[in-house]
Amino acid sequence: MASDDSIQLAHGGGGQLTAELIRDVILPALGGQRAEGLTDAAVLAGDGPMAFTTDSYIVQPLEFPGGDIGKLAVCGTINDLAVSGARPVALSLSLVLQEGLQIALLERVLASAGRAARDAGVEIVTGDTKVLPRAALDGMVINTSGVGAMLPGASLGFDRIEPGDAVVLSGPLGEHGLAVMSCREGLAFATELRSDCASLHELTAALIGELGEAVRFMRDPTRGGLAAVVVEIGQSCGCDVEIDEAALPGNATARAAADMLGLDVLTVANEGKLVAFVAAAAADRAAALLRPFDVAAAAAVIGRVGQRSDSPLVEMVTSAGGRRIVQMPYGEELPRIC
Repeated sequence: MASDDSIQLAHGGGGQLTAELIRDVILPALGGQRAEGLTDAAVLAGDGPMAFTTDSYIVQPLEFPGGDIGKLAVCGTINDLAVSGARPVALSLSLVLQEGLQIALLERVLASAGRAARDAGVEIVTGDTKVLPRAALDGMVINTSGVGAMLPGASLGFDRIEPGDAVVLSGPLGEHGLAVMSCREGLAFATELRSDCASLHELTAALIGELGEAVRFMRDPTRGGLAAVVVEIGQSCGCDVEIDEAALPGNATARAAADMLGLDVLTVANEGKLVAFVAAAAADRAAALLRPFDVAAAAAVIGRVGQRSDSPLVEMVTSAGGRRIVQMPYGEELPRIC
């Protein structure tokens, strides 16, 4: 990255520019680990293995069908712990507020965050509040950090993914990003499109508890959607990945919204979906374990890990029988959605 470059909105989109910013600027400056080793939460040493994660949330509008920025922040941090193989224990929640923000709106957002935490059995134990002038902020930003206890039997990592492993997806793609964008643009559909925002810790605990080391790796496909996640995993484990379009769980309303907005649902953010890489022999069992949960009723095996490669490639076998290369999104097609 050249010294005269400046930060663009796309640097926060979870795609190629985000990866370059982390690899070329943030990690070298901090003296941190290699970008290839980064996962959703860091495992900490203590009386027992712990995980720690942090994230910041910006979304417009602050309230949208199926959720709001408060629920989004709590569920998102719980999910980063969950897909790392941890049981969420406690969260912090810090607010950066715009001068003039309505107190009633703040109260609704905080009540929603509190409900999401209580429903997950997680305490919000500390936080902070700052206020910026009207011109410096658009509504509200929330930062949450979380700690969790690693589950017995959790053994997750890019290095555990092997050729022949299966890819399992918990439900339809794009519902969060498209619900937010449809609300923002005032689009109406015959069936209301709602965000999939939800906590995934029960799903991940079920998989690890029943399948143990057959669960190789997990990730929630947020910014950059399924495309960004699968391409990153393929590059990190050094294997090709094949996705079957016909096997992808569908939401007709989300697909209609994507078509109307000229978007690819593979690249749209989700906030309540799980992608799990599991041993081939455990694939059908993994999908069956997820389906009893309301948020994963449409769980399906959607692909497999191919051979090792110096230049890993992700391809989707289309419903028409062709093949399409799946690429990492360059930036952020839908800004300010998570």
